[in-house]
Amino acid sequence: MSPVMIGAIAIVALIILIAMRMWIGVAMGIVGLVGLIALRGMDQAMLMAADVPFSNVNSYTLTVIPMFALMGMIISESSIGTDLFKACNAWLGPIRGGLASATVATSGLLGAICGSHMVGTVIMSKIALPEMKRYNYEPGFAAATVCAGAPLSIIIPPSLPLIMYGIITEQSIGKLFMSGIVPGITMIVVFILIIVFYCTRNPDKGPKGARLALPDRIKASRGIIPVVILFIVVLGGIYTGVFTTTESGAIGSFGAVIIALLYKSLNGKKFLLAVKETAMTIGMIFSLLLGTYIFIRFISYSKIPFAISEIIVKLDAPMPVLMLALALIYVVLGMLIPEIPMMILTVPILYPALMAVGFDPIWLGIFIVLMMALGAVTPPIGMVVFIVSGLSGVSVPKLFKGVVPFIIGDVVVIILMCIFPQMATWLPSKMSGA
Repeated sequence: MSPVMIGAIAIVALIILIAMRMWIGVAMGIVGLVGLIALRGMDQAMLMAADVPFSNVNSYTLTVIPMFALMGMIISESSIGTDLFKACNAWLGPIRGGLASATVATSGLLGAICGSHMVGTVIMSKIALPEMKRYNYEPGFAAATVCAGAPLSIIIPPSLPLIMYGIITEQSIGKLFMSGIVPGITMIVVFILIIVFYCTRNPDKGPKGARLALPDRIKASRGIIPVVILFIVVLGGIYTGVFTTTESGAIGSFGAVIIALLYKSLNGKKFLLAVKETAMTIGMIFSLLLGTYIFIRFISYSKIPFAISEIIVKLDAPMPVLMLALALIYVVLGMLIPEIPMMILTVPILYPALMAVGFDPIWLGIFIVLMMALGAVTPPIGMVVFIVSGLSGVSVPKLFKGVVPFIIGDVVVIILMCIFPQMATWLPSKMSGA
């Protein structure tokens, strides 16, 4: 049996094991080990199974994950999200659908210090939904804006999926972070325009909020200043090359603690809980990585990526067709699988083939993340929609109907990035040492 055939059988076996609810990291490790035995023999397979995971996980690059994960967990345990929402609402509240626009803007700011759309979803559901209910927002529309804003956390840096993409493909995580800034800001602007347009035509969906005097707006914005400074320091340091991505994560975590302490929203109990949740998250991610590296070694020996590359090259399909096919793959997977396991499962197989046909690796990273974000809110099984439905009490069908305008906005931004790839590549190209 040829290595390619063994690889194809292994991929089918992996899908079956995952469908049977086996842990993804364990499933990848088992399939990878059995595949290595089939291709290289028992002795070599056991040697690789013992050496490959440790040699890859024992890496300075991976220390970036716990740093940014801790940063996000501290935010979730403090009142920083509430302060951000108050500041955004002070300026956007008086317009039509102002609270909904403030929800989207706050989601973007949380993305700048969080990195996980699950954390962002929970925080914004707790903060924004009660406030919109108080101002008589239509419940389905209010919950839909939370759904729309939540995925911004994995687009605007720091982003855990972009970190995983950078680790797997050996691309600069700093450049990947920069690639998400322009698309992320564009998406926030598009969403706010959609909200204003929608609420102007349907005033009952999202009425205007209270208009504050200028001194009161400035006072409400004080809570946003430390977060903006932290964001500028973290990303500015990466952009200028003053410190590494890992160092920026450490500075970000330390800064988040200081901000939370200044605003008296973090005590010892909450800090320990944040550390515990970070440890659990990191354990999950590293268990995925241990199995992933065995699977990647097997896949490279099976020559599956090279076979896929040959097929794609021989098809000679136009780049837009390849983009559409890739988009469909990730939207469907984004409905079913969390972003980090999805990145780990797909990138080792598809990345070599996509590089062979001329994709830019940095552009490809943010494109994949954008498609993951779209899949997370796409009917019929977008995961974020189900989470918000459970937190808000709004029915899933009603929520899916509410997110349709925002899905259209997502697609518009993605099309713009395909037409103008500089949206993702310009900032990374200007980085120090780029």
